[in-house]
Amino acid sequence: MNEAPADQPDYPYRMYTTDAKRWTKSLKEYARVNRRQPTPAEDHLWQTLRGAQLGVRFRRQHAIKQFIVDFVCLAAWLIVEVDGGIHADQADYDAGRTHELQECGFLVLRFSNEEVLNDTAKVLRIIAENVQLLMSR
Repeated sequence: MNEAPADQPDYPYRMYTTDAKRWTKSLKEYARVNRRQPTPAEDHLWQTLRGAQLGVRFRRQHAIKQFIVDFVCLAAWLIVEVDGGIHADQADYDAGRTHELQECGFLVLRFSNEEVLNDTAKVLRIIAENVQLLMSR
């Protein structure tokens, strides 16, 4: 697994951020299903992130540890999560998940479905600002 030491922000990143056993046993199919059936907000955001439109490459439904994250820019160590209504009922789980991902060295940005769909320009600005900040360290 690829974990960035806190004192080495230029730690080389790789495509694989979970172990092979976990990937093949449970995460691979779950990620595929999520890619095939995105929420409207996830699909909308993906159309603005794909193809390095912000100057960096994003992956969607990518496995990190035991989690599948909505979007990740491995070069910047940035995760973007799009939260729908179900996340109101699982705030404790999301907080623990965010903490574990931050412990690996990632910055986690969370946006609601409504923010993504109704204020896309603001969401993209925040993502771009954080990418720039993270890439400059």
